[in-house]
Parts: sequence; structure tokens; C-alpha cells
Amino acid sequence: MNAQTLATYKNGRVTRGCGIVTVRQRPGTAKGVLFMTLEDESGSVNVIVWPSLLERYRKEALGATLLGVHGVWQTDCKVKHLVARRLFDMTALLGDLTTTSRDFC
Repeated sequence: MNAQTLATYKNGRVTRGCGIVTVRQRPGTAKGVLFMTLEDESGSVNVIVWPSLLERYRKEALGATLLGVHGVWQTDCKVKHLVARRLFDMTALLGDLTTTSRDFC
């Protein structure tokens, strides 16, 4: 689903999203949690990757330029994010397009 569609979903919905990774950050105070921002044609989506999932999908989480995420949509008032359950490196679909992300890992 694109960012605009995800923003309309209710809390707890199992869904998927895909976008270009624009930011990766893993603050020292976050106990190993990786926060990412994906961007698509309609906006951006914040993604949370718990440490146990990061161990399993490290290559995808830290290396993909275009990332697919399967997970659970969480929303609490204005805070909305996709909590990852599976990650998919879809970078090959970009062809010759080059992008860079801001990585704070």
C-alpha cells in the first residue's frame, strides 16, 4: 500500500508497504530498535524494526534502497507507523535509478 492509503488504516491492521529508504536511525537510547522512513509517490511511512527482526533481516534492513515491509500498522492519535514483521529488498526494481539515504546507524 502507498503511504497515503496506509494513513487511513485503523490500528492493528496487518498490511504491507514499499518505498525508497530515506532515513535509517538506531539511537543509542532505543535499545537496538531501528527506525526507518520510506518514501513513495504519495508520502512517507515510518517503520519500526525490533532488534530480533533486525538480526534476521539485517542485510535487507541496512542494505536495501527500495524496501518492502510486511507488518502491523499502528496508530495512536497522530503517531502512525508500520511495525515490521518481514523485510524484502526490492532494490533491483529501481534499475539505473540511484538514491541515497541518511543513515544514522
